[in-house]
Amino acid sequence: MKDLEQEKFENAVKTMMQSVGEDVTREGLIKTPERVFKAYKFMFGGYDKDPEAVLESALFTSSNDEMVLIKDIELYSTCEHHLLPIIGRAHVAYIPDGKVVGLSKIPRVVDIFSRRMQIQEQLTEQIADAIMKTIQPKGVAVVIQARHMCMEMRGVEKINSTTTSSALRGLFKRDEKTRLEFFNLINAPAGTRY
Repeated sequence: MKDLEQEKFENAVKTMMQSVGEDVTREGLIKTPERVFKAYKFMFGGYDKDPEAVLESALFTSSNDEMVLIKDIELYSTCEHHLLPIIGRAHVAYIPDGKVVGLSKIPRVVDIFSRRMQIQEQLTEQIADAIMKTIQPKGVAVVIQARHMCMEMRGVEKINSTTTSSALRGLFKRDEKTRLEFFNLINAPAGTRY
């Protein structure tokens, strides 16, 4: 049984479809409002999750003080201005200071923030700040490279244009050598896949 929230959402989708000239009783569209509701619940599932709790659930004491980098984390987000997809990848690094985090938690944090209505600049900052606050490393670096359907499907229609944003904290911001090492690593060609 549908709750009031779902009914209101589905009615809004019907209104939207009618506003662009569609017949909401057409066979292919009858279940579209329900499908859109389910898709949006999944795509915006990041609002229900706490990224700091995810990171805290897998913190471990470690003597490692060298850079930990996870490259090419797929991300799918939604432009908050047009509700169109942002498709890209994130590169996230940190330098431990007595604690490391389970590797799978970094992509989960990327997903949590990505599954909210976003602008890429804010997404990049949110990931860096959550890691910095929770793990308290010597530094954090986040680079996101993404395609924005609001630029490709409408407006300027610049197909395959990529937007790059970065957020640097701690040593990555203060130390040129550390920053250069990070950028060299993320720009290095992919080696052997295991």
